[in-house]
Amino acid sequence: MAVVISDMKQPHPFISRVRALLLLATLGIAATAGAKEGAHVHGLVRLHVTLEAKTLTVQLEAPLDSLLGFEHRPRTPVQKKAAEALLKQMSDGAMLIRPEVAASCKATTTTVESEALQSTKPAAGKQEEHADLEASFEFTCEQPEKLTFIEIGLFEAFRRIQKIEVQLATAKGQSKQTLKRPDKLLRLRR
Repeated sequence: MAVVISDMKQPHPFISRVRALLLLATLGIAATAGAKEGAHVHGLVRLHVTLEAKTLTVQLEAPLDSLLGFEHRPRTPVQKKAAEALLKQMSDGAMLIRPEVAASCKATTTTVESEALQSTKPAAGKQEEHADLEASFEFTCEQPEKLTFIEIGLFEAFRRIQKIEVQLATAKGQSKQTLKRPDKLLRLRR
């Protein structure tokens, strides 16, 4: 956001104060919007989807609360079992991210990272109150030109997810989409 203040030789003091207040308000709004963009929000998952040549990549960022119902290192046997099940479920990208069949996409690489679930003790001086999970799902598509949608299975798999914000980049351009329960089709630009 650009803020332009014109040069006036001797503005009235009231006008100068109004301009200063508008400038401060605009800067405050811009700072707040920037802070909220990457904020940790329960029930919200973010996907970054790219289609480059024959490679489809889907990167996922989610609060653990949206996937497990807790956001700390598993403490009880029930929580440990839930965390293990989540990591196993996430490792099968083809069940959660389902490209259109006509594009002939095959899952090639999946990575899943969550410090709270994969390490045995917290990093020194680090609190565990807002833990996340990041995953990357890569597919090779034999006919990427036929890929018009991707079925996202996250709402089916995780009942705590209410909204999925998607950033999409393909050869056709970039776009944003928001999926809300029960919508599960991510449509690609044509």
